[in-house]
Amino acid sequence: MARKTKEEAQETRSRILDTAEKIFNEKGVTRTALSDIAEAAGVTRGAIYWHFKNKVDLFDAMMQRVTLPMEQITQRFREVALEDPLAYVKASSLNVLLRLAKDEQTRRVFDIMSNKCEYVDEMEALRTRHYESCMACIGHVEQAFKNAVKKGQLPANLNAHRAARGMHALIDGMIANSLLDRHFISLARDAEPIIDIYLAGLHAAKN
Repeated sequence: MARKTKEEAQETRSRILDTAEKIFNEKGVTRTALSDIAEAAGVTRGAIYWHFKNKVDLFDAMMQRVTLPMEQITQRFREVALEDPLAYVKASSLNVLLRLAKDEQTRRVFDIMSNKCEYVDEMEALRTRHYESCMACIGHVEQAFKNAVKKGQLPANLNAHRAARGMHALIDGMIANSLLDRHFISLARDAEPIIDIYLAGLHAAKN
């Protein structure tokens, strides 16, 4: 019986998250109240508070359902970084872009994060967390570029810090434009050659 109760609790949690994703996408995060989610999910507000502290906690859990799998895949690429740093950067970047291209849930959540959420008041903490995550990502790429310089894959005069920020801007720009108009750029078709162009251009970059 205990196992069944645990399974039912997990099913309720998943239903709340699925519903929150749908309502956030339709109304935006700021305009959505927990009561809206509770009514649409067919649960009480108490049920939501049983699983989540508040709307910020619920929103964060919704994001983690798509961001954590990508982070786990990126972790596996770090072994490649030791032998082939540029392959690590390319594979990690493509992982994000191709998942966005092929997985509708990932695309929907990224759209909510980017275009349907105001990071003010109670959401300010998530803005800070998002910024810290970006800085960590840039740091990994910068270290990979430094390793690539040591291995002779990139020129010795490369400014790895600038190159990493440029790489992040490139990926971030592709994501943003794809979310605004999926026909503006085909991530499934164009992401890899665009990344290749950027990495090839680093050979001619100056400090």
